[in-house]
Amino acid sequence: MRKEGRERRMQWVLRGLALSAALLATSLVAARDDAAGPVKAVAAESAGGEAVPTIAPPSTTDPAHALRRSEERAPCQDYTPLRRPFFGDLHVHTARSQDASTQDTRVTPREAYLFARGEALGIQPFDADGRSLRTVQLDRALDFAAVTDHAEQIGEVHLCRTPGAPGHGSLVCRLYRRFPRIAFFVMNGRYSILGTRWGFCGEGGRDCLEAAGVVWQEHQQAAEEAYDRSQDCAFTSLVAYEWTAYGHDGGHLHRNVVFRNERVPRLPISSMETGPMAVHLWTALDAECRDAGTGCEAVTIPHNSNWSVGSAFTSAQLPGEEVTAEEAAIRARYDRLVEIMQHKGESECAISPGVTDEGCSFEKAPDPLNPIGDDGANPIDFARDALKRGLELAPRLGTNPFRFGVIGSTDTHLGTPGLVKERGFPGHGGAGKPGTTALEPGFPDVTTLNPGGLAVLWAEENGRDALFDAMVRKEAYATSGTRPTLRFFAGWDFEAEDCAAAEPAAEGYARGVPMGGDLPTRPETATAPRFLVAASRDPHPNGGDLERLEIVKGWVEDGERLERVLTVAGGPNGADVDVTTCERRGRGAAGLCTVWTDPDFDPAEPAFYYARLRENPSCRWTQWACVDAGVVCSDPSSLREGYEACCTGELPATIQERAWSSPIWYTPEAARDDAGA
Repeated sequence: MRKEGRERRMQWVLRGLALSAALLATSLVAARDDAAGPVKAVAAESAGGEAVPTIAPPSTTDPAHALRRSEERAPCQDYTPLRRPFFGDLHVHTARSQDASTQDTRVTPREAYLFARGEALGIQPFDADGRSLRTVQLDRALDFAAVTDHAEQIGEVHLCRTPGAPGHGSLVCRLYRRFPRIAFFVMNGRYSILGTRWGFCGEGGRDCLEAAGVVWQEHQQAAEEAYDRSQDCAFTSLVAYEWTAYGHDGGHLHRNVVFRNERVPRLPISSMETGPMAVHLWTALDAECRDAGTGCEAVTIPHNSNWSVGSAFTSAQLPGEEVTAEEAAIRARYDRLVEIMQHKGESECAISPGVTDEGCSFEKAPDPLNPIGDDGANPIDFARDALKRGLELAPRLGTNPFRFGVIGSTDTHLGTPGLVKERGFPGHGGAGKPGTTALEPGFPDVTTLNPGGLAVLWAEENGRDALFDAMVRKEAYATSGTRPTLRFFAGWDFEAEDCAAAEPAAEGYARGVPMGGDLPTRPETATAPRFLVAASRDPHPNGGDLERLEIVKGWVEDGERLERVLTVAGGPNGADVDVTTCERRGRGAAGLCTVWTDPDFDPAEPAFYYARLRENPSCRWTQWACVDAGVVCSDPSSLREGYEACCTGELPATIQERAWSSPIWYTPEAARDDAGA
């Protein structure tokens, strides 16, 4: 693993040198042909301590009052007042993203949605006649998906690929068509270093912005075509895109912007127009969406915080500084969810001095550009640390800026939403192995990366309003790719018998709050909060029996940020895997449920709690690749080119698939108003 990490770092160093040379080589074009001015900086406005919107709990007697309807569609015949989990992917790139297109991704937004609905799809590499050499298909269709192509450069890519369009014959576009991987670094280097558009975009970037509008219309049309507005409600597409920016040290500040319905801004708001800080995005969304009077609503979902180099969970206004009171409320309004699992690694928690949670060692993918130690992990880049800091900041800022829920997704750059199965994983492109080289000897992707995760939303029906409301209230959870069911409630009077109730969720909603919620005021008769947590295994063969349910608690005591992880149901059961065949051995639970009371609860201390579910071990994708390649480590003759790591002990052979709930927060009564609870 360390050897591969050194090789990847060297590769990026060489690429950086190539980028510098390429930028130098094209500087004449930039000097001659660039008419664009500097990036427009939008001043951040005070959010004025606005209250975060709340959604009423589900009604078991009058479903019409459980949802706020914002669109015309047939009522869903499978409306479920107690809500059910819908599985999807909110992070998908197609050929319209500059980085995906330079890896010869040819999948359109329309085709990506068809794939999400269960259709087969051809992906790169392609032969001389344009025929795909690989075909992929989901074992199970998704319930929902969002294509999130980068807003930055979608117009430039369209012009470079459209004969007769302005700029099509420019040096940059010719470089893009003939040497796409060089163009990837040249074009991205231009925007990230100089912050200006190419001259072929026209005065003020006019031609590139008009082209971006063409692509944005394609995205909206593809989403509308894929959306099942019938009473079957079989699939929901969400109009979305990715806003892409980098922190002062080169860390990821990327956010996916997801809209409630078809009412969206005229153009996807990009960092080229707003400026590089997230507060610029939120202010622009206020102006062009929230306050535009069109019925437009949006949430933003930061991702890859594990590669953010300290930028994702610090100030979105002042690089490298702590969050300010001015930005806290607007941040809490838009960053409703955080993507903690995807292709480029897990962002729940970091292994660092003093951390005893061995679960934090899960799928750590070192950032090749910013390695920190052997595993590239820094606590400030991870969700758990941010949740703890949010408790600490809330009294001073008047709002907890890190009161977020969690999801997973793929970040696929092949246009393949939900392609998360470990066996036969073909790679996702992007920061991994380019799709064009996936059939070269060896693993189809960089071995430190993974197939990604899924987003799960608890909603009454599979429609845009219901799913968006689930995101706003943070009744959501993340999985590492399988599809277990996970419910998490907190209240003051749950009893062990509630697990045996005909509808445990009915008890949860009636006497408590679900994941993403805030514990109500503590009754005088209550000593500590009680948590109802229940899970059931993914019934598909891709899923596994359950090993354990854990509750993670974070709190602030005497100014110190603390955490504890407790197993509350299940536990080690002796299950393992025969890694020579990937056959699972041993049994686990089909379902787990418990009511847990915090034995160390202090009503004066703010705290958060979330549930983590772990399945029995199974083979990781790299081990499946070794087995399917016929590698037998005791037989040197079976070792094929590119699979040497199968027998060196560098790669983890197994994985424990898992799910993470969104947190539930407790705020002491004296601090509730100040903390925005």
